[in-house]
Amino acid sequence: MGLFTLPTVALFILLKLSLTFVHGGIPTTLDGPFKPVTVPLDKSFRGNAVDLPETDPRVKRIVKGFEPEQISVSLSGTHDSVWISWITGEFQIGDNIEPLDPKTVSGVVVYGRYGFPMTNRSTGNNSLVYNQLYQFEGLKNYTSGIIHHVRLAGLIPNTLYQYQCGDPSIPAMSSVSYFKTMPVSGPKSYPSRVAVVGDLGLTYNTTSTVDHLLANGPDLLLLVGDVSYADLYLTNGTGSDCYSCSFPHTPIQETYQPRWDYWGRYMQPLVSKVPIMVLEGDHDIEQQAGNQTFVSYSSRFAFPSEESGSSSTLFYSFNAGGIHFIMLGAYTAYNKSADQYMWLEKDLANFDRNLTPWLVATWHPPWYSTYMAHYREAECMRVEMEDILYKYGVDIVFNGHFENNQQVHAYERSNRVYNYTLDPCGPVYITVGDGGNREKMAIAHADEPGNCPEPCTTPDKLMGGFCAFNFTSGPAAGKFCWDRQPEYSAYRESSFGHGILEVKNETHALWSWHRNQDFYRYAGDQIFIVRQPDSCPVTANVTQNN
Repeated sequence: MGLFTLPTVALFILLKLSLTFVHGGIPTTLDGPFKPVTVPLDKSFRGNAVDLPETDPRVKRIVKGFEPEQISVSLSGTHDSVWISWITGEFQIGDNIEPLDPKTVSGVVVYGRYGFPMTNRSTGNNSLVYNQLYQFEGLKNYTSGIIHHVRLAGLIPNTLYQYQCGDPSIPAMSSVSYFKTMPVSGPKSYPSRVAVVGDLGLTYNTTSTVDHLLANGPDLLLLVGDVSYADLYLTNGTGSDCYSCSFPHTPIQETYQPRWDYWGRYMQPLVSKVPIMVLEGDHDIEQQAGNQTFVSYSSRFAFPSEESGSSSTLFYSFNAGGIHFIMLGAYTAYNKSADQYMWLEKDLANFDRNLTPWLVATWHPPWYSTYMAHYREAECMRVEMEDILYKYGVDIVFNGHFENNQQVHAYERSNRVYNYTLDPCGPVYITVGDGGNREKMAIAHADEPGNCPEPCTTPDKLMGGFCAFNFTSGPAAGKFCWDRQPEYSAYRESSFGHGILEVKNETHALWSWHRNQDFYRYAGDQIFIVRQPDSCPVTANVTQNN
């Protein structure tokens, strides 16, 4: 038979067939780095980037009295606990508003495993009301309904639960809803599908994105900043695609807070069943009297900040099976002496790579976007944080977009990169700032003729500082932009959509990006992201195997 025996040949064929079946012809990062690809703009599809009006039945208040609405589920630090959040009572907006008293309505969740009586009961002590106040004459102030956050603990992993929330003493309880807990952390234990979307807003494009997302049956939803876009409105409800263009003389960037309530009502059918984890974006800043910021964002969602050792809702971490997610804040101090950086160092030093082999980081503005819109404006954050993320072997980074006008509402995936250089041990950066908001899509690239901005136009306007300079090495040495699509950019396209992450095991994860204009199951971009722990040793805390 020569070199191979029949059993050996058969084994080789079976192995090859099994690998073909596993990858299904889908490329892997081991096949890279890939030659850069730019998909031409599909001019036949612009979507419908128009906000849903307040008269749309999907955003109108349909509950009565203190019945719960805007119900959502979010994860706590570990698999055995979740947060249930909801709002009771009506918001008020105008000149003379009187906040509701959170003590007048209890926050109670009754729950149990699906198919069994709901005999468990948790009562919250995190009810609150927030205000959005302006000291300028003529602007309307806002006070929210009563927001409840109740933590359920002692849950069984990977299990379907049913629940009702509200105040049974009124009585004012919700209808029965369901959620599934995350699998226990371990190298062979992962949620089936994690949906990733950024810059969602509340437009007709949003509804298309959510419909497509639902068809993919996610176990977890990651929203990478910019939630309601209430800051594109004046307090009287007048809105615009570009606030600074339409309202250049307002003394402060106003917001129309009821857009948050509309968003919560529209999203309830999804996020009352699928846990949502939210990260802040620039449109969530919403400055008000007393120089307060992020009040609505921080009040409306529950965050595992305390559970993950964070002092802020703007940065935190959590586990979902064998994935450790780090949620970083680009609009709070990130320098090496800041609370966030010191928290990040501690979190990375303490997470167990044996239990959570995959390390995924997210923040809002991209470091490696090649779009002209706000090109390299997050450079100061990259300079401060890229080294530590590389040191601990971050596998994937998810971003949205940056700043106020012409954001990167588009999709882009990088080759593995570190410090603008192709590196087989660097993360894969994925920008998903294309969820559906009203600011349309970004289509111009910084590497196209005449599009490269002047370096002096790219400071970090929100955090201060100027860190972007001409490249000193590589194909773009001496220039601020490349003269062609950079080699670190593997794939880019201007379109609305969402992504699905499916971690298969401790080394392979399937990433799929779905365009809104395509059929539900069709992926516009798809790749297996492959970890190589033996080839890319990292600093990590691991348990010792006995």
